[in-house]
This record gives sequence, C-alpha cells and structure tokens, in this order.
Amino acid sequence: MTIDREQARRLPKVLLHDHLDGGLRPSTILDLAAEIGHELPSTDPDELVAYFRRGADARDILQYLATFAHTVPLLQTADALERVARECAEDLAADGVVYAEVRFAPELHAPEDGSGMTVDQAITAVLAGFAAGCDATGGAISVNTIVCAMRTEHRSVEIAEAATRWAQERADGASGVVAFDLAGAETGFRPSDHPDALELVRSTGTHLTIHASEPPGLDLIEDAIRCGAERVGHGVRLIEDCSVAEDGSLELGPLAQRVKEAGIPLELCPSCNVQIGAVPTLADHPVGPFLRAGIRATVNTDNRLMSGVTVSSEVAAVAHAFDLTMAEIEQLQHHAADAAFLDADATMALHERITRGFAASQ
Repeated sequence: MTIDREQARRLPKVLLHDHLDGGLRPSTILDLAAEIGHELPSTDPDELVAYFRRGADARDILQYLATFAHTVPLLQTADALERVARECAEDLAADGVVYAEVRFAPELHAPEDGSGMTVDQAITAVLAGFAAGCDATGGAISVNTIVCAMRTEHRSVEIAEAATRWAQERADGASGVVAFDLAGAETGFRPSDHPDALELVRSTGTHLTIHASEPPGLDLIEDAIRCGAERVGHGVRLIEDCSVAEDGSLELGPLAQRVKEAGIPLELCPSCNVQIGAVPTLADHPVGPFLRAGIRATVNTDNRLMSGVTVSSEVAAVAHAFDLTMAEIEQLQHHAADAAFLDADATMALHERITRGFAASQ
C-alpha cells in the first residue's frame, strides 16, 4: 500500500538504530559552530543540508563518514551534548516515535589526553539531555542509550567498562545505557579484533549489538554473531546469502537461515544502505523480502541529517517500495519492540501501545 509521510508520522514507531551525531538540527549546527568558531561548508541552512546530502548521495561510505567532521567537533562540551540529545528526543517524538535507542561514541567527545570531558561526563550529558527531551514531550517518547566503541581505535575495553558500569547501575524500568556497540568503518576491522571488550560485555550480561554492513558482508555478519551480537547493525548484506525462487519467494542460504531460526533482528536502515552502495536502489533493498521470509527485519534511520530522512519517511518509502499492507507495517514495529533492549514488562507495554496506535489509525 501507499501511505504518505504524514500518515506514517501518526503511527507509533520504534527506532533501534540512530546515531546522535548524525541527527543534529541544521540550526543547532550553525549555533554551535558560531560558539566555537568552527568553519562550516556554508552558513546558509539549505546549503548546509545540501552539503550533508551530497556526502550521502556519493555512494561512497568514506565520503558519507567525512561529513561528520562538521558535527563531532561541535559536541565537545557537556552543554552541547546535552542540547543535541534533548533536541533528538523532541524531534523523534514529533515524528511519532514512541521508543528509541540512540547510540553515540563517548570517545569521540572525551579526548584520551584528558583535555576535555571524561567518558563518564559525556555519558552523563547525553542521558541528561534525553531525560529532559522526554520530559518535554510529556511522556510521548522514551529514549535509551547505546554506547559505542570505535572499532578502528584502541579504546574498546575502556568504553566497554563504562558501558557495562552504566548499564548495571540503571534501575529496572529506568532510562539509561542499555547496550554496547562496535561502530565506525568496518572493512578490515572485524568485531573479533576486540575480544577483551566483547568478553567483558558478555560476562556482565550487558546487551550487545554490532555494526555489520560493509564488505566482506557475510563474513562480518557471521563474525558479529559469533561474538555474541544479539542484534546486527544493518545486516543488509545478508541478502548475499539468499536467492529468489521461481515463485518470487526468498530462498535462504545457511547464514540467513541461521539468522531466521535464531530470531536475530536486523537493524536495517534502507536509505543509508542505498547511499553507501550496499544496494543499488530502495526497490532492491531486502527489507521487504526479509520481512516476508520471516526474518526479524526492522526499519531505522542511521543518520537522519546525512541521509535526509525521518523514521516516518523511511516507513512510508518502504511501504511504497514493497507494497506493504498495514499489517506488515505494524509487524515491522512489533519486530522492533521485540528486539528492544527492555525488560519483559516494558516490552509488553510497548507492544500494547503499538497495537492500540495502529488500531486507532484504521
């Protein structure tokens, strides 16, 4: 079916894969850059947005990632981090998101030489911002945090120690840090290159999701699962282990079958997956075929600023590309609710909220 962005906005949605430093408001970038004297590609809001979109549309992940040079440097104080976290929660709530897990890498905001914030100060600021944003929406949304370590660097144990400590200190049902992730450039940087950090996360029972979207796709996905990933960040290249049968259905190879049978959720980000060249077009994206094959597909944004998307625009685009029924659109949200790093009561409440919201939309 075809639904427009406004119809999608009115539906209750769950977001599992969104980067804090990839979702700043253009106006906030201009404000923060002016405060610290950071030179931007443009001070015109429209031209600035176009700059970030050009990086995404280049179909080159390195050019895509290069645009973060104009967001990360602006987020080197607690006040700046708290502001963008608050605005993130407000923006997602305005888009109809009822639950989100937003991730960030504290090491990008806490220099190892001690010249700025500490890792704990960065996490404190982000959590305070999310709490303020959620309060401002009157409970329309709840937001939890995933702490990332950069897989290209050497601080994964330090970051894992912080993530597990904050996760263990989080009270049942309270907002806070819920998981650890390995993020950053993936090709040549396998999850298993960080055994000590991953062992610490597993041994403490902290939830774990790992990015796996770049070549060699299947090897990275398999390595992430072997390392204990409960969810796979992106996982779009799992389609390389599948073929299309004569009746149009998806035939799963051994890894894809394993993902299905184990119920491992995929944090798919359709527009971003196209922009970095993982798939040629949205129509070629496996989110629809995965959903219909029984794989736990979810729809996410990755970087709302760079990709020029919202959760609602992604849901509407996917619904149109694959002629999804309203029941299938709702199933995507239930998949995300099942995959959320929540306790049983909170998960049940989230499912009920999704069911009520979709029923009210009919």
